This record gives sequence, C-alpha cells and structure tokens, in this order.
Amino acid sequence: MTALTVTTDRTKFLRLALTADAVVTGGNGLVYLALAGPVSTLLGPDAGLLRGIGVFLLVYGAAVGLLAGRRTISPAATTAVIALNIAWTLAGVAAVVTGALGFTTVGAIWAIAQALVVAGFAELQITGLRKARAN
Repeated sequence: MTALTVTTDRTKFLRLALTADAVVTGGNGLVYLALAGPVSTLLGPDAGLLRGIGVFLLVYGAAVGLLAGRRTISPAATTAVIALNIAWTLAGVAAVVTGALGFTTVGAIWAIAQALVVAGFAELQITGLRKARAN
C-alpha cells in the first residue's frame, strides 16, 4: 500500500486574493493612463487626474503582485494592502457623495461599482489572512 502525502498551503487563498487585486488594479491603471482623454469624457474627472491615478494604480498593482508572489507573505504588508483598499473604497464613495471630482452619471456608477469591487478584495484578503494564520 502506498501512502499519500497531502500538503496544504494555507496562503493559497490569500495569494489568489492578492493576485486578483493586483491584476484588476494594474489593468484599471493601464486604462486610466493610456486612455485618459476618452475615459475623462465618459466618467467626468480631468484627464490629468486620471493619468495620475493610472500611474498610482500601476505602481500599487505591481506592489500587490510582488507581495502575492513572495515565498512568505508578510501579514503586515497584507494588512497595509487591506487598509489601503478600505481607504480607496471610502474615498470613492466620498467623491461621489460630495461631487468633488465632477463625475458624470456613468462616472458615479463606475466609482461606486469600483468601490464595491475594492471592498470585496479587502474582504477576501481579510479572509485569506485569517486562513493563513489558522493553526
């Protein structure tokens, strides 16, 4: 009879949540950077602002991707990602509510949808971090 060894990587879920966040964030940043003019017309905020956000999102997405790919995922770095995702969520909702960025109707819907997605990433990352810490 042959013994079967089963190994479980408790960070698998967390890696997946971080990787998905990195890909979506980086893709969003790339669109904002490369297509700032048309996106500005559609969503409302100034093209220059969208380019700046695009650069930030590309860098942030790359950093989250590097975190996801590390052999050992830092709980402190993961907590920072979660905190930034929550801050992004709150800032997005606040921007819509206050009208600070001059969103069009489509832009307001996009900003709220984006806030929900980012909040979802934060929740998945919280769950993944808990699973990784479980004994």
